[in-house]
Amino acid sequence: MAERPADSRVAGRPLGVLRAAACGWTTHDVHGLVRGAPRGRRVFPANEFTWTGPDRTVLFDTGYAPLPWRTGPAGWAYRRLLPPVVPTGGTLADAVDTDAVTHVVLSHLHPDHVGGLGAVPHATVLVTEGVARSIARPRLLAGQLRGLLPEGLADRLRVVPDSAFGPAPTGPLAGIGLATADPFGDGRTRLVRLPGHADGHLGLLVEDRVLLAGDAAWSRDLLGRERDLRLLPRAVAHDSGAQRGTAERLLALERAGVRLLFSHDEHRTGVDLLADDDEDRGGP
Repeated sequence: MAERPADSRVAGRPLGVLRAAACGWTTHDVHGLVRGAPRGRRVFPANEFTWTGPDRTVLFDTGYAPLPWRTGPAGWAYRRLLPPVVPTGGTLADAVDTDAVTHVVLSHLHPDHVGGLGAVPHATVLVTEGVARSIARPRLLAGQLRGLLPEGLADRLRVVPDSAFGPAPTGPLAGIGLATADPFGDGRTRLVRLPGHADGHLGLLVEDRVLLAGDAAWSRDLLGRERDLRLLPRAVAHDSGAQRGTAERLLALERAGVRLLFSHDEHRTGVDLLADDDEDRGGP
């Protein structure tokens, strides 16, 4: 594992550690998603990210649930469109010390992001108002399956209200136009609204260095090609116009020096993704 020098700090404080692991994957013909893309099926991992700091461990998304799913006809329809593969030893419980997780941040409610929630039954789950609405009333057409949500989830939810989000006065988000909230009050892990893909879709800015961007794009190489999306991915988006605006802001954030990590790119495992070494950076 690549180790960061002991004196690596931001604003005079030691950095936490950020790692990623794929908890299953699906495949899809990229040409069927985006006009002009090369033909051929691509593997899209269902990644979780774990940030470990001095006083908490925050999980961003949870990957796929182990198969088989008990989700009825709705789950059958979803699996026909995006067939999940979850190998033995490839679940969240295999990738993460689940007892150490104190908080889960859900980017949104799609099956490849919520499947491991049952493995962290004692963690507080942070969601936006939009995601809370989806939890209360999951909809198949929005890619949401009630059967994947564990019992007792409502008791663990911490809904971050829309009023808590606002422009960042300082740091890399200042002037970009992405609303942010700091539920922990220390600036290490800031919630960032990334509207478009799903109702209440959320990212996580880690240490002002890396933005976990969820499904704001299918992959980094497709970011900025939202106008080329075909009818189906455009139709299932919560707000395709907002999705294009989010992409433009993310590209500006990347130009400002923030690394973008998307949920369905391939990321190295067993390394600290906050390390400065370029070989530790994710992406296809």
